[in-house]
This record gives sequence, structure tokens and C-alpha cells, in this order.
Amino acid sequence: MSEYRIQGATGDWEVVIGLEVHAQVVSKSKLFSGSATEFGAEPNSQVSLVDAAMPGMLPVLNKECIRQAVRTGMAINAPINKWSRFDRKNYFYADLPQGYQISQLYHPLVGEGQIDIVLDEKNPDTSTKQIGIERIHVEQDAGKLMHDQHPTMSYVDLNRSGVALMEIVSRPDMRSPAEAGAYLRKLRTILRYVGSCDGNMEEGSMRADVNVSVRKPGDEFGTRTETKNVNSVRFVMAVVEQEARRQVDLIEDGGRVVQETRLYDPDRNETRSMRSKEDAHDYRYFPDPDLLPLELDDAFLEDCRASLPELPDAKRGRYETALGLSAYNANILTAEAETARWFEALLAESEAKQGKSGADVAKQAANWLTSELFGALNRLGKDLETSPVSPSQAAELLALVADSTISGTIAKQVFEKMLETGDGAAVIVEREGLKQTSDTGAIDAAVAKVLADNADKVEQYKGGKEALFGFFVGQTMKAMQGKGNPQLVNEAIKKALG
Repeated sequence: MSEYRIQGATGDWEVVIGLEVHAQVVSKSKLFSGSATEFGAEPNSQVSLVDAAMPGMLPVLNKECIRQAVRTGMAINAPINKWSRFDRKNYFYADLPQGYQISQLYHPLVGEGQIDIVLDEKNPDTSTKQIGIERIHVEQDAGKLMHDQHPTMSYVDLNRSGVALMEIVSRPDMRSPAEAGAYLRKLRTILRYVGSCDGNMEEGSMRADVNVSVRKPGDEFGTRTETKNVNSVRFVMAVVEQEARRQVDLIEDGGRVVQETRLYDPDRNETRSMRSKEDAHDYRYFPDPDLLPLELDDAFLEDCRASLPELPDAKRGRYETALGLSAYNANILTAEAETARWFEALLAESEAKQGKSGADVAKQAANWLTSELFGALNRLGKDLETSPVSPSQAAELLALVADSTISGTIAKQVFEKMLETGDGAAVIVEREGLKQTSDTGAIDAAVAKVLADNADKVEQYKGGKEALFGFFVGQTMKAMQGKGNPQLVNEAIKKALG
């Protein structure tokens, strides 16, 4: 993959990117209270006295939130700090009832890790890059200001106040919008595999602060800006592109990039200044006096590790080595946890229905899923969760092809009728009379007629134009309405042509 550069009047510039991803922890209650975390509830209907910062209310740590953060750290090969501590990050904002956020600065729960991203899906084995992760710390979310409810007043909804977040801080290792997008997608995939965050960026349960700076290739890092709360992969990539362009133009016009916090306007596709960027000392961090340091024992850590599923990189490797899939298919099938689950259900059903296992069955299932089903779902505007065809129904269709009941061409027709009617493949084949014929007499008769109707092409074939063999096969299959056994058709044509 070629290097990404911003072209300016003074030559090429390199962009340096780091992401701080805030991922909402999957849990039924908040980090320090028993309030619910369900999305879409009526404003201020999920707020406890702790969340509202009533006097005398003390936080009580939610063990499940810590468990999910630890499992996430293990999934990115990061060390888990058995001793960590919560700090108060002091600042005033209307949606922060306490006047501070309980977070972790000096002693985070998770140390340095890394994830591998794929830069070219068609060549995943040769286009990987490792992105470092500096830390994961646990903190509570703030509430939400609502400015569109009244012409002269703003309201505050505290349902999110106190919800557990993992802040996943990357190293400044990314150098292009594509790398930032690939990193965010891969991180979301890992979180979904682990089950620690649902990754629904449109609902706000995963969002990114995008740090961007520019420099001449090989120079020291430039001054960075931070664009807050970007809520889609596409927007993150747009922020990188637009902010890098803005900084290059600013520097080349004689200006200076200042460290600041910015916001992204997707309607105008531009970033704009929000406030000067604070440093850690501006928040007057100090240890939270209401919370003891968090100490984890070996039994808890072992339980967390034992609960981890097979992760995407390991699954991809297994698909390639044990199932014999191509690197491309293996990468596509493991890119989302739901895709991998659907494929494995299809494979298990196919093996049961065909009475065999091995690479042939796996490749048949993988090829059908990544081409036929994905194509149909894209056309219908659906995803795997809303697929009109189940893994069991798909396996029945593939079994009919495998035992030569129907041809691959007829299978496409049957699949379309399955999507339209919801009926099973065997029912459709029987009802429509689509079974493949292996009647050699009927095949020989069809071949004889095709050759007789195309005597000139037979002469050309015998004269050395062997590519016409495919023409004879196609014409014979067309004459038999796709029902001829392809292997027997090929054999009959070879025999007839001598």
C-alpha cells in the first residue's frame, strides 16, 4: 500500500494520528450505582442519587464493569495491573453533577497492548500493520445536554451519567485516514467478539477523539489537535483528511497550529475550534477519597482469561490452516463476530446434511456466503441478523448441489425463490421440477442436436479452435434448461467430438 501524503506548496507532508476511543461497557448497571443502562429510556428515568451527586452519596464499584475491561485488555495482549486507582478529574460542566469525573490517570487498569490491522483486504497476510495501545482506563460517563427542546433553554438528561466507559488510548502510530478507519473497525470487532462493548457508534456507545498533527516526513511530531466525539468510522476518516489539510494550509500560509479541542461538522465536512486543549494539571487530578485502590487477585484474572472466546486473528488463522480457506475469505468471515457465527452455523449444518467434513465443504460454504448471500443481503438492504435465509436452509441448498441433485446454475434460481417465498430449497426444487438429470440418453440427444445445429463450429473446433468446447457445453446446458449434469455433459461432448 502506497504511503499517504498531504501535498502542499512546500512539498509532501506526513499526517500523524492517534485515537482515544470511549467504549461503553456492556453491563446492566452503571459503574458506581445500580441504575440501569438501557439505551433509549425516557430522559432522567435511569438516575440514582449517586448519579445525581446528592450530598452524602458514596460510589460502589461494579465488579462486572471491571471484569469486562480486564477481558478487553487481555484480548489486546496487554498486561493487567493488579493494583490500580481511581482519580478525580475536576472540571465544571452542566451535565456533570459532581463537578468532577471519576477516572484513572496515574494508575490505569490496563497497560500497553497492540492490535494488528489489515490495510488491503485482498492481501490480508501481506498488508498488516501493528498499532500500539498505550492504556485502557475505566471511567464514568457524563450526562447529555439537550439544546433542541426549547427556544431559550437547554435541558440535561442524566441517564448516561455514571455509565461505565473504557477509554482505549492508541499510540500515534497511524499515518493515513485508511489506517485510522482500519484500526477503529478492528478495535470494534475485538470488543464485539469479547462482548465488552456493542460498538454501536450511532447510539453513542462507542465514539472516538481524533488526534491529528502534520510534519515533514522524518521530522519531530508537530502540534496536535483533538477532534472530540466522532461517532462513525467514515467521519473519523473524514476528520483526519480535513484536519490534516487545514493544518498544512495554515502552516504554509505562515500560521501556527495551536493545541486545541475541535468539533467535526459532518454537514459541512469541516472541523472548527471548540476550546484550547487542557493539560492534565488543568484538571487538578487527585486520588478519589471515596474509593479504595482496586486490587485484583489471580483467581479473578484466571476467570476473566478463561471466559475469552476465540479472537478474530486466531479464528482467521484457523480458517486458513484447518479449513483451507483463502486468506481473503478468512479475513472477510472473521471481520465481524456475527459473520463468523453465521458461517460456523452454516458449516456445521452443511457437514451434517452432506455427511462429511473437510476443506471442500468449508470452501463451498465460505464461497456461497461471501458471494451469493452477501450480494443478496446488500441488494435487499438487510444484514445477517435479518437474513430471510437461515444457516440450516442455506446448508440444505448447498447439499443439493453437492450431491448433484441440482447444478450451480439452478442453485442460483432456487436461492432467489427462497428469498422471495421463505420456502426450503428441497421444496422449491421438487415443486418447480428443477432436479438435475443424469439421464445419459437425454444428454446424448441434446448434445447431438447442438452439434448438428452448429456444424460450422464443429469444423472449426476440429481445425484447432478448442476454445469452442465451452460454447458447446453452454448451448447443451441451455437446451436442457440448466438441468443437465455438467460432468456428464462434458463427457458426452468429448465423446461426440471424438
